[in-house]
Amino acid sequence: MTHQHAKALTETVQALMAPGKGILALDESNATCAARFAAVGVPSTPETRRQYRELLMTAPGAEHHISGAILYDETLRQATADRIPFPTLLQARGQVPGIKVDTGAKELANAPGEKVTEGLDGLRERLAEYHALGARFAKWRAVIRIGAGLPSQLCCEANAHAMARYAALCQEAGIVPIFEPEVLIDGDHDIDRCETVTEHNLRIVFRELQVHRVLPEGAILKTSMVISGSGATRRAGVQEVAERTVATLLRCVPADLGGVVFLSGGQGNVESTRHLDAMQRLAVGRTPWPMTFSFARALQQPALAIWGADRRCVAEAQQAFAFRARMNALAASGEYREALETEAA
Repeated sequence: MTHQHAKALTETVQALMAPGKGILALDESNATCAARFAAVGVPSTPETRRQYRELLMTAPGAEHHISGAILYDETLRQATADRIPFPTLLQARGQVPGIKVDTGAKELANAPGEKVTEGLDGLRERLAEYHALGARFAKWRAVIRIGAGLPSQLCCEANAHAMARYAALCQEAGIVPIFEPEVLIDGDHDIDRCETVTEHNLRIVFRELQVHRVLPEGAILKTSMVISGSGATRRAGVQEVAERTVATLLRCVPADLGGVVFLSGGQGNVESTRHLDAMQRLAVGRTPWPMTFSFARALQQPALAIWGADRRCVAEAQQAFAFRARMNALAASGEYREALETEAA
């Protein structure tokens, strides 16, 4: 990799990890988007998906809190009602266009109850096209399930290997890879079990990235928090989640990694914001890499509820989205106060 190539990757990372900003995950597949639309009574068509995503990407003021947006293949190729391509729109607002490139988690052979993420076939060619369309970063998600005897070593290694191959191909194409090994919140496991699994899996992921010669400074980890399972009898509080998450990352994440962003992973809107804020307050002077958010539902849900109830309420939905973006941007700086939530009422 040439110096100029590496420099371009690190500059994109720095733009995405800009202080007080986070990344909008707007990359729901058509099937996932259809389910979310159905919950609010909106038919899922290319046009309704386009309208909704334009609503979010053009929300006034949100550009002050959102550094980039991960798009789905369909969205990357769409445009505003005024025919401005979405990547061009984002760039004009000082935001980095990104793209989800995996093709989903499929059943892993010889590993009942576990999945492996696919999408490596033809990826080099797709990345070249995505770069030409304006994408400068990408995302690949793996799912790690906690259960009786799970996750298996096979599942962790298969997903880490695919993730490392993806990351290497991205960097070759001049695209920053975000790799997302999500430890699912589903289950009744306690926070101790989540911490053990998260650490074990992250160590495997970073070992594979090193084997595949991925430039750490030109890559970003998108991680789940160390948190109790959603069905746990006793769920750990905000401070414990923050302490365990930061400690686990410090043990596993190389100091030269470009950045760490958190997924909300089934948490409530305010819950994920509180956790992010607590982690940032703990991280000051301790973490060698910047941390911020990369949320989907935790940013979008209030806006989707408003727009779904009445699609004429675009301005109101945009205001709700911009507010959640602002709350999380404050949390990303360790400056969030829950009392601010009353402003949205």
